[in-house]
Amino acid sequence: MGRINQAFCCGPFARGGQLPMSELFALAADIGYRGVDLSGPYPIAEVVVEAPKHGLTVATMGGHKSLADGLNNPANHDRIEAELRENIAFAAEHGVRNLICFSGNRNGLDDYTGLRNCAAGLRRVVDLAEARGVNLVVELLNSKVNHKDYQCDRTLWGVVLCELVNSPRVGLLYDIYHMQIMEGDLIRNIRDHGRHFLHYHTAGNPGRNDLDEQQEIWYPAVMRAIADTGYEGFVGHEFSPKGEDKLAALRHAFEVCEV
Repeated sequence: MGRINQAFCCGPFARGGQLPMSELFALAADIGYRGVDLSGPYPIAEVVVEAPKHGLTVATMGGHKSLADGLNNPANHDRIEAELRENIAFAAEHGVRNLICFSGNRNGLDDYTGLRNCAAGLRRVVDLAEARGVNLVVELLNSKVNHKDYQCDRTLWGVVLCELVNSPRVGLLYDIYHMQIMEGDLIRNIRDHGRHFLHYHTAGNPGRNDLDEQQEIWYPAVMRAIADTGYEGFVGHEFSPKGEDKLAALRHAFEVCEV
């Protein structure tokens, strides 16, 4: 087996929810997957029961609402704190490693103020996350194509946020597809800042599709760079397969990233 723990996001491979969860999990485990990423369209309460039956760890779940209206707005902090506290307790009870968090859109907010606001929001729950052993991972997303105006759209912004909070349980979800669009230089950023990356997502660019020869990211080299940092978490595949055989795409992604 390789040094990368691979996971899969359920949505792209569930055939619109028509493939029974138990069947998808069994097929993925047979390929060699070790984790389940975002659970939709399957209810997370069912996923945390079914996944361990197949030797799969639940790598992530949503931490709070919403992507566009997030931690950078202090008016959201009471709501987000309540949602995170509830989800930290759930994650700790069911062995979910990471709760995904979002900066929110800028809406005219400067980067410095956005950083301070996000840090203040995370500090409200960081003691609980540390006590319960659950990671809070702020997702890096592109604001150029998919998520216009999203604030946490560059590696350095996210790294500074992590350093402001200064907790081993607060890090980044480094989405390789999104950061290729925003800044490239993937391997250098992984080497320089990988200590802050607590989860990874993949997809081919452009198109957010298969990890094939028609997109520009050379995933074997990226996976080797991740492995060389000593990373022990999960890399989750979040791409949308182009062909009808979604499980073939899932197998191919595993083979590409098995280093």
